Amino acid sequence: MNYRTLPLLLLTLLCTSVRAQKEDTKTENVIIITMDGLRWQELFGGAVDSMVMNPDLTSDADRIKASYIADDQEERRASLMPFFWETIATQGQVFGNRWLGSQVNCTNRYWFSYPGYNEILTGYTDGAINSNAKNWNPNKTVLEWLHEKPEFQGRVAAFGSWDVFDWIVNEQRSGIPVNSGYNKAEGDQLTDKEHYLNKLQDQTALLWGSVRQDFLTHNYMMEYLKREHPKVVYISYGETDDFAHDGAYHRYLDAAHATDGMWRELWTFLQNDPVYAGKTSLIITTDHGRGESPMTEWKSHGTRIKGADAIWMAVLGPDTPAKGVITQGQLYQTQIAKTAAALLGYDYVNEKEEVGAVVPGVIATKK
Repeated sequence: MNYRTLPLLLLTLLCTSVRAQKEDTKTENVIIITMDGLRWQELFGGAVDSMVMNPDLTSDADRIKASYIADDQEERRASLMPFFWETIATQGQVFGNRWLGSQVNCTNRYWFSYPGYNEILTGYTDGAINSNAKNWNPNKTVLEWLHEKPEFQGRVAAFGSWDVFDWIVNEQRSGIPVNSGYNKAEGDQLTDKEHYLNKLQDQTALLWGSVRQDFLTHNYMMEYLKREHPKVVYISYGETDDFAHDGAYHRYLDAAHATDGMWRELWTFLQNDPVYAGKTSLIITTDHGRGESPMTEWKSHGTRIKGADAIWMAVLGPDTPAKGVITQGQLYQTQIAKTAAALLGYDYVNEKEEVGAVVPGVIATKK
């Protein structure tokens, strides 16, 4: 062997190995979005008449009825979440309409937030994650797995309205910046808007001790996107779950509608920013479902609540064929992590557990 060529040979082998690890996808950036505890019934069917008109559940029935109630189910759901149905459901793929035979379920047996978020972000169920306590997640998420790769270091971030996300993402170990709960934007390069958001957060009423209002979380994320252009982002909106627990169905609907508008703003920005345009995919889902009986158990979730393991998901981006609402099949929450990595061209594996498979059909096959 000509030893002068050895360095070149080693470099060639290394490059071949790197290429083997990354598939050729158009997606260069992924944003995983969760809306805490939004039922599939409202997503696919819109507001429920009996819940809107029940005086025990809303003091604002006339406005809610005028805003969200219609004779046609498709019109009703579009009134509640217009961006979702105008854009995501026409340009992407939507799963979980159980009325049509498409089912998405949690695999964890707890059906509440921390176990659900662990399942979403790691791709597997951990029976030891059985509370919402602020315990550092021992499991490596797909966010951390990507962050360990040189091309993603310093390019991953997480945002959440619930203050437990620092622990779920394990900011301490992973090194991923997490802005959750009542955290403020930090750093020497903050924009004027970030400084204003920090001030506004101090002046905003605390509706819940551990969950800030979603408009703050959303705008912190938007400013970070514009300033840092991360490649992988996770954001969790929380108001739908907390208003549901409060029994405020009208606020639950308003929160879903407002969050849908935030998604529109995000998608519009992504399609007009040269770093993200045509190169960014969204995965949207929820951590758990809620009770099926509108007048009694819709406020709750957990193992004892029938139907609280029923969730939904949607995928939108340059690699995802526009198939709309999928009408058949069974998917699981464990499949989200591997799907997110696959959209970026990577085969996500976790040495601790076997992770769920990529969602079939969301990545176009090469011709």
